[in-house]
Amino acid sequence: MARILLIEDEQQLGQIVKDSLEMRGFDMLYAADGKEGLRLYQQARPDVVVLDIMMPNMDGFTVTTEIRKQDKVTPIIFLTAKSQTADVVKGFEMGGNDYLKKPFSMDELIVRIKALLKRSSEQPAPPPGADSENVVMIGQYAFNYIKQTLTRNNNTAFLSHREAEILRRLYDNKNQVMERKAVLLDLWGDDSFFNARSMDVFITKIRRYLKEDPRVQIVNIRGVGYKLIL
Repeated sequence: MARILLIEDEQQLGQIVKDSLEMRGFDMLYAADGKEGLRLYQQARPDVVVLDIMMPNMDGFTVTTEIRKQDKVTPIIFLTAKSQTADVVKGFEMGGNDYLKKPFSMDELIVRIKALLKRSSEQPAPPPGADSENVVMIGQYAFNYIKQTLTRNNNTAFLSHREAEILRRLYDNKNQVMERKAVLLDLWGDDSFFNARSMDVFITKIRRYLKEDPRVQIVNIRGVGYKLIL
């Protein structure tokens, strides 16, 4: 049974979502503000976090930042009002994995949760003592897909789940074009303009991770996708 942490300051909405997900077999935790939500996260370590952006005591961005300081893997879904949709790009930069605009249907939320749980379960666990088998070299950088790390000269950057997924696909298609549409459908579920913009944000972050090795380039192939040049 998957454990879901819902952080939503609209208590009527929060109770409806909590009850609906419990009826569908999820183990639910609920907090009505960001500070309490972070406490519950640290106490219970849920499988997925669903949180509003605008909340009292601690907003959703701050909660996400605090979670990502210690946990790069647990999926995070933002709930946002239509007027806040542009803020979701900022949320992705901080380590969010998906978003839903209010009002939303319970079926849509459940589909998003199940998709993130499926991706997490499909990520293989490393066999004991076999870390080296999970590491590939991207120029001067050692990329460990399982641990979601990039290391150069003993300096390690910790990637978000989606950053690691995109970088793995770039590496698998190195010196060839990685089609944008295929990645959007795989990781985001659709290739809408907003999701494409979010993917651009992730590509920009990955470029920053790799900037110390000028031989490594991620080139934008206009209208098609990206190419990792090694």
